[in-house]
Amino acid sequence: MSAAAPDAVRVAIVGAGFSGLGMAIRLKQAGMHDFVVLERRADVGGTWYDNTYPGCQCDVPSHLYSFSFEPNPDWSRTFSCQPEIWAYLRRCAERHGLIEHIRFDHELLGAAWCEEERRWRLDTSHGPLCADVIISAVGGLSEPSTPELPGLDRFQGTAFHTAQWNHEHDLGGERVAVIGTGASAIQVIPRIQPQASSLHVFQRTPTWVLPHSDRPVSHAERRLYRMLPFLQRLTRASIYLSREWLVLGLAGHRGLMKLPELLARRHLRRQVPDPELRRRLTPGFTIGCKRILLSNDYYPAITQPNVEVVTEGIERVEANAIVTRDGARREVDTIIFGTGFRVTEMPWADRVLGRDAQTLNDVWQGSPRAYLGTTISGFPNLFALVGPNTGLGHNSIVYMIESQLAYIMDALRTMRRQGLATIDVRPEVQARFNAEVQEQMRETVWTAGGCASWYLDSQGRNSTLWPGFTFDFRRRTARFAPSDYVVQPVGERAPEPALAPAA
Repeated sequence: MSAAAPDAVRVAIVGAGFSGLGMAIRLKQAGMHDFVVLERRADVGGTWYDNTYPGCQCDVPSHLYSFSFEPNPDWSRTFSCQPEIWAYLRRCAERHGLIEHIRFDHELLGAAWCEEERRWRLDTSHGPLCADVIISAVGGLSEPSTPELPGLDRFQGTAFHTAQWNHEHDLGGERVAVIGTGASAIQVIPRIQPQASSLHVFQRTPTWVLPHSDRPVSHAERRLYRMLPFLQRLTRASIYLSREWLVLGLAGHRGLMKLPELLARRHLRRQVPDPELRRRLTPGFTIGCKRILLSNDYYPAITQPNVEVVTEGIERVEANAIVTRDGARREVDTIIFGTGFRVTEMPWADRVLGRDAQTLNDVWQGSPRAYLGTTISGFPNLFALVGPNTGLGHNSIVYMIESQLAYIMDALRTMRRQGLATIDVRPEVQARFNAEVQEQMRETVWTAGGCASWYLDSQGRNSTLWPGFTFDFRRRTARFAPSDYVVQPVGERAPEPALAPAA
């Protein structure tokens, strides 16, 4: 069992998913051992610990969806499933001696910047903790989003989100409703369709689905990767480049997206013979505006006799039924929400108070902003991994995480080398960066593609995705520039209260 959390540490990392573990590994590799990882769950893995629904699988190839400094030659499939990804993360934690630094079942309840002490005071579910630096590694896929349906509290059956799968509940012979047709739903539906007596799929907006190229990795391939590691590095590089070219269509010339759209239309035509159902399954927006989905068995599953695709909006939930706006009433025993996550709301942001005693949510007003997706004006010594505008619609988020890790490590080394107690990004630097990002975003498929997606926040801004090539993000985060920050040397008198962070 882990020892009790110390009273004070140099660095506190919040979250033990991909980004939190990556940060901890980099700290240890640099000889920085004065840190803890606060993890609210009972084990590592983040979203790959939580999401255990049937068919849970990553839509980024295995060799790219892994740390570049921790290659795994033994992936069993080209696109890994949840158990294998979780096992990989657990091995990384053990191999690098991270378990002794992780405080499991420790939830961050609040964090407040103390100007006099020039450090953060944290309130956790196991008591207080002080840290000079906080690194948020919470991630965007940590808080499930469940719609507020009238009458849901009176439903007498079983209801749960895909991210909180009820493994004790048997769906055999049940009347099941799946609400949502996003990434998790199209993986779940083919697995539960054979079990259910009837399956009602409630679709608000159809999504573009491409054929899935997933296949088993042969023993011979794995043996080669173990014997010749450069072959795996070459495979990783080729996967990265093959996905990166999509930016030309997604963020520049939207006409280039006609090719993948043609492939998606052909896939739909081949797998759904009913023209009326095809019509209801055909999106009215440019492919890529919402996340592109991959599946070979979703369409065949929803064309089975026991499945109904419902496109009418839900009016209310009754004790044992769902009623749509056209008055139709469908009796159900179980409701499964495949409705994604609260990505742009970032619930942890309501628990962090900066220099002016405002929370991040107070400052953001429903529209997250940061500098390089990593630092936030008015919140000294706080770094955010997978922060605003670091998400991707085409490539591996692990690439972005590693870029941020390099930036944060350079910042920490600079602070130590120059004797800096605090760093706080200048409001004008943050504002200029965000204006540039949103200008780039204007003509992208995510903004001008004709859809409403979870990429957009409550103000209609795309505060989720990076609007260009990922190698450009890596170039910009390669070095920490102290001139972009208001810095305070160790021993210097605390400054006057800072201006509120700029938009």
